[in-house]
Amino acid sequence: MKTQRKFFLLLAVAIATLAFNTVAQYRFEVKDIDFDKIKKETLDKDSRYYYPKLVRSFKSNDTIMNFEAYRMLYYGFVFQEDYNPFRSVTLANQDEVEDLYYKQNLNRDECDRIEEFAVMALDNNLFDIDQLNNYIYALKQKKKYARAAVRQYRLDKLIAAIMSSGRGTQNEPWIVIFPEHEYNIVNLLGYVAQDHIELDGGIDCIKAVKIDDSSKAKDFYFDVAMMLRETARKFPEDFYPPSSNYDDDDD
Repeated sequence: MKTQRKFFLLLAVAIATLAFNTVAQYRFEVKDIDFDKIKKETLDKDSRYYYPKLVRSFKSNDTIMNFEAYRMLYYGFVFQEDYNPFRSVTLANQDEVEDLYYKQNLNRDECDRIEEFAVMALDNNLFDIDQLNNYIYALKQKKKYARAAVRQYRLDKLIAAIMSSGRGTQNEPWIVIFPEHEYNIVNLLGYVAQDHIELDGGIDCIKAVKIDDSSKAKDFYFDVAMMLRETARKFPEDFYPPSSNYDDDDD
């Protein structure tokens, strides 16, 4: 039920904010993600792309980060100690706040609660695109347009950074570091997922149809190889069961 609720929340907010239309105004070059370079730069304290510096810049109320910095910020997270793309955290008052997403004509107090929850969720996961959208929505409802614009800019740049990694095709898939970002991108492009297929080589295929016309179908491809590789390295017990479990097979 939670998954279904989260999906409808994402779909409603994505359509309401038209985030992808805003992203389209930014021009970016599609180019390979050099993870070796990203690892070196984001772990080097003397680098302009040292990861704590990137996080501080992203959280500040300005828009000085260049596009390469956004790519470093997003893809560099896989090399940070707290990276765990499959971590699930239930936050205080989560059910209560989620109920507000379906309510019309929110009052100021309700908008404050959505904003406060979004801030708390983003402290837990800087790349929670759902909550970035919710934060922007709450600010706009409160007519805090300047603050909303800064956060919309950040969201647009993050999405553009992901989309600069490929073209969403089987030969040039988009590289993501969180599984839910596959669905975020598909929704923002105006589609809704119908099926999820895992292919060889760490490639996922999302089969989708247009939100406003289910007769129009399209397949979107995502590269999750680095996400799986780093998760397996950090949490081998979740990926590689103890060999004793297979003793019977060897007899």
